[in-house]
Amino acid sequence: MSSALTHILKNECPVCHKGKVFTDKNIFLNFSFPKMNEYCSHCHYKFQKEPGYFFGAMYVNYGLTVAQGIATYCIAQFFFEKNFDLRILPIIAVVITLLTPFNLRFSRLAWIYMFKDYTK
Repeated sequence: MSSALTHILKNECPVCHKGKVFTDKNIFLNFSFPKMNEYCSHCHYKFQKEPGYFFGAMYVNYGLTVAQGIATYCIAQFFFEKNFDLRILPIIAVVITLLTPFNLRFSRLAWIYMFKDYTK
């Protein structure tokens, strides 16, 4: 599991771990819409199997966003006197908005790794 997470964070092909899934090298600090390679440059593995393949990645993205929102709330509540201060909501919104490009890339990579053929 930890090696798969390492390969996901390095934007590596799930089969050969040498090619890149996205054209941009860094999945962390890139605020443009992600551009995926159609095939791995090293082993020619096709990343998008069929139209609509990444619809399921939206559920991964949703779970990631909810977890980040809850974590942001738990951290931000220590800086306010009330248990639930409405000033926390804009902080959560900013954090979620800033992490959206990373979440999109990470969820697609996780989706590709979940449905990789591990029998070979």
